[in-house]
Amino acid sequence: MIHIGPYSFTQQDARRTMANLGGLWAALLEGRPSVTATEAGIDLATRLALELSMPPGTTLAALGQTAANLVGPSPTLECVLNDVWFTLESTSQLLRSEGLMPATQTGTAVQLSTSGGGVPKRAVESIEVTHAGVIGDLQRVRVHHGRPWQALCLFADEVIDELRNEGHPIGRGSVGENITVSGLAWADVRPGVVLQIGSVIAHVQAFAEPCATTAAFFVGGDFNRMKIDRGPVSRVYATVLQPGRIDTGDPVVLEPSG
Repeated sequence: MIHIGPYSFTQQDARRTMANLGGLWAALLEGRPSVTATEAGIDLATRLALELSMPPGTTLAALGQTAANLVGPSPTLECVLNDVWFTLESTSQLLRSEGLMPATQTGTAVQLSTSGGGVPKRAVESIEVTHAGVIGDLQRVRVHHGRPWQALCLFADEVIDELRNEGHPIGRGSVGENITVSGLAWADVRPGVVLQIGSVIAHVQAFAEPCATTAAFFVGGDFNRMKIDRGPVSRVYATVLQPGRIDTGDPVVLEPSG
């Protein structure tokens, strides 16, 4: 087990996180022109290349894949994971300080959902959230889920309505989100932003890849309708910065001031 502050990574979590490094970094910087953030990525790649004995100029995606292929418990894996974890967070703060995050908005947590594994998740009145995620909520296939940056899964009620209007038999909780949000401009809820939900503070870190287990909720099994390259229709994953409690109907504040 690798511990970074309050977060715990199994060896599988660490390898899968590194394997996703290219995508995590690209999603954070997409549409946010920043010379200093770009330089932070170059500096990160330089440090990782040195640690992994890779040639200078190797891309973050390739470096992440190399780290993901390290076998067994590895001090090198722990070292590069620490560097990546803190650089992702510090770069989000840098982008925020440069005014590249959206303005504050407030929506509502219209449904909270959990399950003992699999989908659909069922509505509950409240949830208790730790740094590891929602207490009592489980994932059936752990290899694709459960890392600290996947502690919470959020989706927009407006996107669900849009999909239903297209004829898809989807509903709140169908595709595995813990928190169904209404009232936010969903295109703004993307990697890098911070959300306050009830007493919980979360850092959105990734778009959730569509999963075949949700095919039953889409006409023709087209679960890739939720893929980010088809518009602002993706679920998002978030790291828990501050644990707490969320009740149905609590406000969801995008980029809370202070």
